[in-house]
Amino acid sequence: MLVLSRRPNESIVIGHDIVVTVLEVKKDHVRIGIEAPANVEVNREEVYRAIQLANKQAAISSTEAAKVLGSFIGSLSTPAQEPLDPKSTG
Repeated sequence: MLVLSRRPNESIVIGHDIVVTVLEVKKDHVRIGIEAPANVEVNREEVYRAIQLANKQAAISSTEAAKVLGSFIGSLSTPAQEPLDPKSTG
């Protein structure tokens, strides 16, 4: 982990297009501003973790649902019967 010290109104640049600026420092918290392209998601860590968990649960649910649906569809289909040969009924 890179650790940097910054004062209010000082920034760091990540890559070529992300700028993190210290806006305010109070007793036990720091306000920061983040400038990033619209295609870059920026979330608080707890929000990011909640999104990841929700995505994993949705993927598991989708997989389980697909298995159940596949079993259900499989139970509905019956093997194709061969047509009767009119000559063999003789």
